[in-house]
Amino acid sequence: MKKVLILFAHPKYEKSRANMVLVNHIKNKEGVTFHDLYEEYPDFNIDVPFEKKLLEEHDVIIWHHPMYWYSCPPLLKQWIDMVLEFNWAYGPNGKALSSKICLNAITTGGSKELYCTQGTNSYTITEFLRPFEQTANLCLMNYHKPFTVMGTYKLTDDELEVYGAEYSSLIDKLKN
Repeated sequence: MKKVLILFAHPKYEKSRANMVLVNHIKNKEGVTFHDLYEEYPDFNIDVPFEKKLLEEHDVIIWHHPMYWYSCPPLLKQWIDMVLEFNWAYGPNGKALSSKICLNAITTGGSKELYCTQGTNSYTITEFLRPFEQTANLCLMNYHKPFTVMGTYKLTDDELEVYGAEYSSLIDKLKN
């Protein structure tokens, strides 16, 4: 069974109905390490050796975050900048993450109709996540399509529960 590391980054987690449901469906699953970066590093002082060790111990890496200004919250960006070091994660000797599975699990307040060429945001979620995909590629990881929950402000509790079950199911498939 593969081990899954969920790097969760949400600066306002307590106010996010969607993320509360998603997290509740997966945080206590066997073989899953739920790592809340804002809880762990409220001062943004990331323990790089610890984070590298976590990455080395897992087979699947999930960047779970809300879409913030077409990217991720600042602590996750800092985590990427600091932890994925040259000659460790990438570069001539950077093979530490080779062949690991990587993907984003994201939530957006905006609906799917806003994230398209005709929508207000002009681009799809996949296009906005290209830097994450390229980061995974550079680190020799296998990037999978993102898990997305869109239009979160308008979703009912029942609809959110369906997404929570789908997220849980996806993680079960990734573990096998």
